[in-house]
Amino acid sequence: MSYNLLKGKRGIIFGALNEQSIAWKVAVKAVEEGAAITLSNTPMAIRMGQVDALAEQLGCEVIPADATSVEDLENVFRRSVEVLGGKVDFVLHSIGMSPNVRKKRTYDDLDYGMLDKTLDISAISFHKMIQTAKKLDAIAEYGSIVALTYMAAQRTMFGYNDMADAKALLESIARSFGYIYGREHNVRVNTISQSPTMTTAGSGVKGMDKLFDFANRMSPLGNASADECADYCIVMFSDLTRKVTMQNLYHDGGFSSMGMSLRAMATYQKGLEEYMDENGNIIYG
Repeated sequence: MSYNLLKGKRGIIFGALNEQSIAWKVAVKAVEEGAAITLSNTPMAIRMGQVDALAEQLGCEVIPADATSVEDLENVFRRSVEVLGGKVDFVLHSIGMSPNVRKKRTYDDLDYGMLDKTLDISAISFHKMIQTAKKLDAIAEYGSIVALTYMAAQRTMFGYNDMADAKALLESIARSFGYIYGREHNVRVNTISQSPTMTTAGSGVKGMDKLFDFANRMSPLGNASADECADYCIVMFSDLTRKVTMQNLYHDGGFSSMGMSLRAMATYQKGLEEYMDENGNIIYG
């Protein structure tokens, strides 16, 4: 059901890869709610994923870009303003990747070159995105910028690794830029802290299936799905949230406020064998 919450608005969605992606679902919902959008992802992601199919479905343009490249970002914003016929009203940053996680390097044995890439791709790209948009004056007054995050930025979560550091930096950037952009152009900047979600990126996190199950048992409302997260993003893009900025907004079924639930306690297991090395030592990273 559409409420026309974004009727007449223009937006850019960064990070859609396939139908599992939250960004994919946000793009679909945004168009359903009346917005005109452009899509952006890396050239490799566009080749390997299904972004072109989404663009055809929604009747929008795909603008390839490496979000760590200011030059590429400048092209995305300039081209989007041209294609959409004016300044954009909303931007979604749904970008995250850790080479250390992919290579199964534990947090106490990080490769620092890979850590630099994690931070650049998953967090500093957000700063580059906002700074570029601001310098180009590409976002309209009372526009909305949203990035997706996870509560590992505040609490230690087994297996989340250096992505936790990246998310903490991402949230700090939202607050710092939210103040400046809000004062100067009434543009709001927020992060949404989503439940564990079985996306292509999320599935690479060690123990993700168990974390997903635990969070679902802990949360009074259960885990928030990707579709539900898309709904929340739409509300944050709309005029209904004009005075919400610099916030980290939990969208996790109540998980972030829980200590221990009956369902989680009843299914708690003490076995740690699968997390031990050949000498019987527990691998905590």
